[in-house]
Amino acid sequence: MNPHDATKQPGAHLVAEMLGVEDPWTLNIAYRPSDPLYRAATLVIGAAHELDELHGRVTRTTQAALGLLEPVGRGEFNGSPSSYTPLRSAVKQTGRLVSAQNAAYERLVQSISAYRRLLPEPDPTQPSLTEARDLSGEQISGRDDDWAIAGDRRLRALEAVEAGGLRFRQSALYGHTYLTYRHGQSPNPFVWAETVQRLVADGLLDRDTSEGLYRPGQLISLTPKGEAALRDARTATPRVSAALNRSNTTTLPGTTADTAVVPAPGAATKPSRSR
Repeated sequence: MNPHDATKQPGAHLVAEMLGVEDPWTLNIAYRPSDPLYRAATLVIGAAHELDELHGRVTRTTQAALGLLEPVGRGEFNGSPSSYTPLRSAVKQTGRLVSAQNAAYERLVQSISAYRRLLPEPDPTQPSLTEARDLSGEQISGRDDDWAIAGDRRLRALEAVEAGGLRFRQSALYGHTYLTYRHGQSPNPFVWAETVQRLVADGLLDRDTSEGLYRPGQLISLTPKGEAALRDARTATPRVSAALNRSNTTTLPGTTADTAVVPAPGAATKPSRSR
C-alpha cells in the first residue's frame, strides 16, 4: 500500500505511486553526485516537496475563505463593496495558489518521467530488449515509449496481468492513472502504468472500459496475442541468454582455447611433478 496520504502529501504520494518507492525523500542517495540519475532524482524530490508545500498553502487559504463565506451565507454582510473586500482577496489568493499547484504537479510528472527514462535495465542478468530482438532478426520499433517495455518490464507486466486482479485506477485528486492489484495494493514486483498502456496499444492486453476508473477500476486481461507473447517471452529468455553466452565464448580467429584452464571432456588431468 502507498504509505503517503494523497490529501496531505500529494507529491510524495505521486512519487510512491509512479516509482514504487516508500520514501521519496531518499530517492537520490543511491547515486553519486556526478551521476545523471542523482540530478534527475533530486529534481523529483524538489518537485514533490514543492507540490506538497503548495497543497498545504491551498488548504489553509481555502479554509480561511470558507470562514469568510459563513457570514455571507447567514446574510450578515451589508452589501457594501468594502464588506466583501476580505472575501475577494481570499478568493483571488486561492486562485493564484491553485494555478501554482497545478503547475507544480505538471513539473513533478515531467521530472518523474525524465528520471525513469534514465533508469538502467531492471534485471542486469537478462539480455536487453535490443539484444533479444537483434538475435531474433526483428527490428526495434523506435517509438518514444520503447523504454516502457525495455528489459524484463514487458514480461513482468504480462505475468502480473496473468496473475489476475490488475486494474487501471485514476486519482480523484489529480487525474493521473496508476495500477492497483487486488485489494488496492501496488503490483509486486512493481509494474509501470506506461508499460501496461503500451501493451494495450500493442494489442497484447485489454482493459475493461465498461467499469469506472475510480471504482472499482478497469480490469486488465490478456488477449490471445498477449497469451502467445507471454509464452514466447518465457521460452525466449533462456534461449536468448544461451545465444548470448555462446557468442561471448566464441573463439576469435587466430586464437586457441586455453585447454589448461578448461580441460576437454573426458581428458585426464596430468598430476604435477613434485620437486
